[in-house]
Amino acid sequence: MRRGAAAAALLCLGAACLLGRGFDPRAWLLLLLPPRDRLLSAAELSRYRGAAGEPGLYLALLGRVFDVERGRKHYGPGGAYSGLAGRDATRAFVTGDFTPAGLVDDVSGLSPGEMVAIRSWLSFYRHNYRPVGKLVGRFYDDNGAPTEALRQAEAAIEEALKFQAENEQRKQQFPPCNSEWSSAGGGRFWCSRQSGGVNRDWTGVPRKLYLPGSRGSHCVCVRTAGPPWGQPDSSQHSDRGDLDNPHLEEYDGCHPRAEQCVLTV
Repeated sequence: MRRGAAAAALLCLGAACLLGRGFDPRAWLLLLLPPRDRLLSAAELSRYRGAAGEPGLYLALLGRVFDVERGRKHYGPGGAYSGLAGRDATRAFVTGDFTPAGLVDDVSGLSPGEMVAIRSWLSFYRHNYRPVGKLVGRFYDDNGAPTEALRQAEAAIEEALKFQAENEQRKQQFPPCNSEWSSAGGGRFWCSRQSGGVNRDWTGVPRKLYLPGSRGSHCVCVRTAGPPWGQPDSSQHSDRGDLDNPHLEEYDGCHPRAEQCVLTV
């Protein structure tokens, strides 16, 4: 007990001396944190570009910092992705803009597909590189807590995933047509059991699909028999598949049940 009390007193005395010399207690606390809970400033992270004399090779994505030393040939000096090192350049991961203006962490205005791609990149680094900590700035505050910017980015990713799932479902219901166009012969749209990359047991007929909020249409293949999409198979349906969907329109000059439509110029 006496030894423990003495050690505690010595520790307190030492801390008092350090504080008297202007020592920052947060710096000592950071040394005690597990690596994945470490907080880095932008200035600290910039020292981890993998050059000679620097302490390591790090990059950040959505504010999460990873040790990418094992990928030095890609991220180290002279590597194809060296511009990503020592900073959070989340935006560049999906835009491919490696100019100073593009190597930023601002994800505002990115498309749903780009937000999903950011999520995929984050998953990639979590599975392939050692997490180091968090970058204090846009996505994490001085205490390592998520900021409003991070919450907005995560909400945008969730919305993008929902949008992606709806698109995939719509593609299964209305597979894109095969198509070709020439200035001399006009256009041709046709359906097959593999058109649009959707393998199925029906062929369908070409129709224009107008999505709510969309200015134009695109050609899709529509089932001509059975119950409408998403409805139970019962004797009550008209056995016309999705032909009566209100967002569809027939092509002028094309037979309603033709599997191919030719539009002349």
